[in-house]
Amino acid sequence: MVREGRAQPEGREAFLQELMTYMDHLYRMAFHLAKERDEAQDIVQETCVRALAAYEQFTPGTNMKAWLTKILYNFFFDHFHQKKRWISVEDRTGEGDEGSDYWDRVPAQNPGPESHILLKERSAKITDALRKIPGEFRAPILLVDMGDFSYAEAAEILSCPVGTVRSRLSRGRRLLANHLKGYIGAPEKGAAEK
Repeated sequence: MVREGRAQPEGREAFLQELMTYMDHLYRMAFHLAKERDEAQDIVQETCVRALAAYEQFTPGTNMKAWLTKILYNFFFDHFHQKKRWISVEDRTGEGDEGSDYWDRVPAQNPGPESHILLKERSAKITDALRKIPGEFRAPILLVDMGDFSYAEAAEILSCPVGTVRSRLSRGRRLLANHLKGYIGAPEKGAAEK
C-alpha cells in the first residue's frame, strides 16, 4: 500500500511534465477554435485542469497529445453549445496581429527583418482564412495538417468515422485554398486533394 502511495505522486509528476510539452499545441488548437486569445487561454487552462483531474485514466505510453486534444475539443464544443457567442468571426482591430504567435516562434532560414514581416503576413493570412472556414472543416485541418495527427487519431478526437475526416479535410483544404487563392496564386490541379 505504501509503494502505491509513493508511485502515484511520481506518476503524476511525470504526467505533468509530459503535459507541459504539449502546451503550445493545445494553445494553437484552442486559438483556432475559439478565435480569441483570452478564450484560447481559458480553454487550455480548463483542459489542463480536466486532464490533471483525470490523469489516472490516462494510460502511460499511449498518445497523450491526442488524449489532451480530445479533452480540449470536447470542452470547447460543450462550452460552444452553451455559449453561442463563439460562433461569430471577430473583426480585427488595432495595428498588430492578434492571431496566433506560433509562426513568430518558428525559426526562419533567414531571420532578417524581411523574413519576420513575411512570416507575420503569412500567419495573418492563414489565420484569417481559417476563421472563414466552418468549424466542421476547420477542425480536421487543425488536427491533421497542423497538429500532425493521423486520420484515425483525428477521427477518434472528433468522434466520427475516418472517412468523414478524410472528406471534411479534403473540403476544408479546398475552402482554405480558395480563401488564400489571391495570396498564393491558383493551386495546381489536384494539389488540394493530396
